[in-house]
Amino acid sequence: MEGKTIKAAVLEAFRKPLTIREMPDPELKKDGVILRVKAAGICRSDWHVWTGDWEWNHFKVKLPHILGHEFCGVVEAVGEEVRRFKPGDRVIVPFTQGCGICPECQSGHENVCDHLAMPGFSYWGGFSELVHIPRADLNLMPLPDDIPFIHAAALGCRYMTAFHGLVDQIQLKPGEWIAVHGCGGVGLAVIQVARALGAQPIAVDISEDKLALAKKLGAVHTINASEHPAHRVIRSLTGGGSHVSVDALGIRSTCQSAIKSLRKRGRHLQIGLTTRDDQGQIPVPIDAIVQKEIEMKGTFGMPAWRYPDLLQMVRFGKINPGDLVTRTIALRDVGRALQEMDHYSGVGVTVIDQWD
Repeated sequence: MEGKTIKAAVLEAFRKPLTIREMPDPELKKDGVILRVKAAGICRSDWHVWTGDWEWNHFKVKLPHILGHEFCGVVEAVGEEVRRFKPGDRVIVPFTQGCGICPECQSGHENVCDHLAMPGFSYWGGFSELVHIPRADLNLMPLPDDIPFIHAAALGCRYMTAFHGLVDQIQLKPGEWIAVHGCGGVGLAVIQVARALGAQPIAVDISEDKLALAKKLGAVHTINASEHPAHRVIRSLTGGGSHVSVDALGIRSTCQSAIKSLRKRGRHLQIGLTTRDDQGQIPVPIDAIVQKEIEMKGTFGMPAWRYPDLLQMVRFGKINPGDLVTRTIALRDVGRALQEMDHYSGVGVTVIDQWD
């Protein structure tokens, strides 16, 4: 592939439109594979990097850069050390990737690896025709033939984060009330996974369109936080508060409201990362956390070895990531889609599936 070029949407300056241009073919390493991208999701995390908003949080990329961390495709070529994959295999790419040798990886927590790599952040990602995936045997997963590429791209970081957070971190139980604050892509994924687990999700947002989609995906109640104090409504509705709360956005209002909506001995799951305004520091009601014995958990991506269970839920119709896809676009329209995220106006998930 040496000397050839590929088409990619390239970040050349923060907050400026992405440039569609020819880039050098990725170099195949011994432990890696070259992947031909078939579908790629566009996520608010991509928006954060596009704006330069996360430089304070060590997510600083060197320009020019290719974003995209939610993608899947077909293996084009494999390195000589790769044993699990061959050309032609359908695969999905976990966005939190481990080294395989640090203590966290050795204990099964590759998603918080001491040498964590993330496509679209640590190296060039999926807004491109071809991508090189390092340490492929550890950091790539087979994609069953009966899951469409568009649906797999919608799984992205949303469903994997939701699944790991609810199943592994919070251990959500059937019948429990769970209040989800923020109904962007990951919040909607939380609602659908929670419903599949037999819980009772309450959706909180300030957009009626997003709340309508949340209802379609399984929310048993919806609350417009611009019209009502959400935590008070939730405590009244559930007879004391939700068992689990989720902040799926990462701003002060959603985080604080989520914690206040909990009952005694409730569990809070923090998914949303903060913006430059807060830089990782959000005041929380410490006295209530102490006096109510509230448990606080974070969740970040998902270890690659957990993917088979998530994919089985998709295959057997327990969850349907395609329900979140509200539009598909061409690679040339990625920049416009990122700009639209300035206003939190988009509903559901946008997926790139056209590369012309």
